[in-house]
Amino acid sequence: MAGNTVLIDGGKIAALGIAGRDFDQQPGNHAEVLSFPGATIVPGLGDAHFHPLGYTAAVTRLSLKTTRDLADLADRLQAAAGRLRPGVPLIGQRLDDEALAERRLPDRHDLDRALADRPVVLYRYCGHVAVANTAALEAAAIVPGTVDPAGGGIDRDQSGVPNGILRETAVRLVAQALGGRTEGLDPADLLRAMSTLAALGLTRLGAIVSAGDPIWCGVGDELTSLIEVGPDLPFPVDVLVIADDEAMLESAARRLSDASPRLSFLGWKDFADGSLGGHTAALHTAYSDLPSERGTLRLDPAHARRMAKATLGLGGMVALHAIGDRANDEVIDLFEELVANGAEPARLRIEHASVLSERAVDRLGRLGVVVSIQPAFLASEGGWLPKRIDPERLRWTYPFRSLLEAGVRLAGGSDCPVEPPDPLWGMTAACRRGGLTPSESLTGAQALGLFTDGVAAGGGRPLPTQVGQPANFTVLGADPTDHPAPHRIEMLATVIDGVVFRGEPEFEWPG
Repeated sequence: MAGNTVLIDGGKIAALGIAGRDFDQQPGNHAEVLSFPGATIVPGLGDAHFHPLGYTAAVTRLSLKTTRDLADLADRLQAAAGRLRPGVPLIGQRLDDEALAERRLPDRHDLDRALADRPVVLYRYCGHVAVANTAALEAAAIVPGTVDPAGGGIDRDQSGVPNGILRETAVRLVAQALGGRTEGLDPADLLRAMSTLAALGLTRLGAIVSAGDPIWCGVGDELTSLIEVGPDLPFPVDVLVIADDEAMLESAARRLSDASPRLSFLGWKDFADGSLGGHTAALHTAYSDLPSERGTLRLDPAHARRMAKATLGLGGMVALHAIGDRANDEVIDLFEELVANGAEPARLRIEHASVLSERAVDRLGRLGVVVSIQPAFLASEGGWLPKRIDPERLRWTYPFRSLLEAGVRLAGGSDCPVEPPDPLWGMTAACRRGGLTPSESLTGAQALGLFTDGVAAGGGRPLPTQVGQPANFTVLGADPTDHPAPHRIEMLATVIDGVVFRGEPEFEWPG
């Protein structure tokens, strides 16, 4: 946005310019001049892929990203349990096995030694793997000697006994068993957590919310919670709904449409595979550090076709999570079929598209679909990704520049609580790439575009900065397109519908 001064009238931009040059006249009775000398005004920042309930749990409950080792983990679990009523399950988030001194996930025996008097479930920070103690496994009827009720996803020791490590859909078994025994999140905490995001420069979110079982155990009814706080949200939230069937999706879309002007139905979200960190992203060939594993392909094409038809009929987007190259190829095949049958490419979106191939990049460019990327993954995965992915595939892992050069529309997000919610941190990661394939680094202007123009291209409503449109913009202490580390730039103010938000976020991000 040119200039450092904005004339706002009735919550809309009336004029843009430079103080002392373009605003010598006094504003009208209902107008206000906002001037930020020496600052840089950019379009309001957005996040195309955000989990509101998971974020709230991360900043208000037990978060384990900075845990040093298993002894430190035991201390944290015992301290957290002391704040709960007897027998109430303890749920933890963002456990990072790569950061532990032991360089492994704990198993049920480790958790039993730390805390055996109640069920304990700890989610790996990717959200696709969890560890449960014996009490939690027994609550879900996953006990030594039983037949695997998940049909896979339950790790076992050498004697075939479940060791407490659960992957992908197996996590749901424990979550379903324990969800009713937890307290759920207080809607007031959800609203406080969402409201403080404005201090990070965010003026819009693309939210991922479940209409059925919650994504994280213990957060309660995700869709209902978001609808409850909808009228008081500080900014618009476009919602991608995880739904099991057409009726559930249609009900969610209707409820969102009736809830609040701040909420809108964006579309349907589902999973084609898992995560690289959990070895569950679906690859064509085995992981370099686990030759027996190629990941978990979760996509059911027939189900996806039915849900896509229902979603497009509701005016929504089809958004499919795909991280591994095999999963991405399967989703691209499906999207090509949908486009051939009349679907608008701009209403089809891949979430993550982490590991691709040169051919997949070309197909995406020709197809015209949207790719939602999370640059902050590079910062957290850079230390271990080269040992999981062979050099040839690593060249096409997070190929941001190649995607842009192929003409693919990219939307930037955080996948928070997997990564920090700060969009400037995501911009830094997109430019620096943690030392991985520097040829795929973006320029500052391209990185800014991910979190402004890209968010709109990702299906959200526009992030307007033009005269006559709502006054939504972010004010920074320096130009992020010409700065070596955008995350170090001072956030001066966020303006949403002409209302100015200043100050530090209320919640400190836990690691």
